[in-house]
Amino acid sequence: MKSLRNKTDKVIHLPEPASDGGISVEAALAKRESVRHFASVPLTLSQISQIFWAAQGITRDWGGRTAPSAGALYPLELYLALRDGFFHYIPRGHQLVHVSDHDFIGDLASVALGQQCIGESSAVVVIAAVYERIEQRYGRRGERYVKVEAGHAAQNILLQAVSQGIGAVPVGAFHDDDVRKVLSLPADHEPLYLIPLGHIRK
Repeated sequence: MKSLRNKTDKVIHLPEPASDGGISVEAALAKRESVRHFASVPLTLSQISQIFWAAQGITRDWGGRTAPSAGALYPLELYLALRDGFFHYIPRGHQLVHVSDHDFIGDLASVALGQQCIGESSAVVVIAAVYERIEQRYGRRGERYVKVEAGHAAQNILLQAVSQGIGAVPVGAFHDDDVRKVLSLPADHEPLYLIPLGHIRK
């Protein structure tokens, strides 16, 4: 894949996601495994589109998404780290907003205990939580609901990766404050998951 965007583009409108990937849910579940070794081949824009649609894509006219959310409050924010930049996913309009030209993948590997799977990956999905969105309604119980929702979104990503023929692994071992600092995330964004993705190294 060439650079994801022209240097003047701030917003990338992702391709329309497919609704039939040609593999059953049962087959995807059976094939899912944690892949930690990746080939140095970038993902296509279509693959990126499917991954983000699976995680938080809008599937209902009223704004309902692929992953269930307590009270439909949607406290998750998703980001994408690539070799040629860093992007924020916006479900409404199914688009990526350019945040930085910097390659943060090596930095993320460093703050994730030097994990090779991150350093080798072509892309890293960052799932962050904004607890205030849900705690206003559910109080302290809201934290549990956010983490449950993050699990839904992460599993959707993992199964969609299988459907796309690419590898992925969920990573929770990292220094939260360092991830936030490296990526310059807003203060209310709590990183919960790093999910490196890429073509499987043979």
